[in-house]
Amino acid sequence: QVQLEESGGGLMQAGGSLRLSCAASGRTFSNYHMAWFRQTPGKERNVVAIISSTGGSTYYTESVKGRFTISRDAAKNTVYLQMNSLKPEDTAVYYCAATTSGEVKADSIDYWGKGTLVTVSS
Repeated sequence: QVQLEESGGGLMQAGGSLRLSCAASGRTFSNYHMAWFRQTPGKERNVVAIISSTGGSTYYTESVKGRFTISRDAAKNTVYLQMNSLKPEDTAVYYCAATTSGEVKADSIDYWGKGTLVTVSS
């Protein structure tokens, strides 16, 4: 079992920055690829960024490339999402996720956090 707890969400003006953190506990953190998803009301939960179990590979959805950075700290069992140049369309509940699957998508996730709300005002 892996427990994931997000923090760092909140209200920010467009153009600002936020850093989300996800603290993991339980089974070996380094075994899991980690990802951030986001979801708005009535919409599907979509992947935003992925970092491999070793930290050597990352993926970003097109809309956040160049603005968001995912990273992980093995010593702290924590994954981060640095979000810069925020836009109103980034407003969503952000979820931390862990998976051992080589294909990271919503239905392949082993563990989810409870989510943290990010609101970006124009």
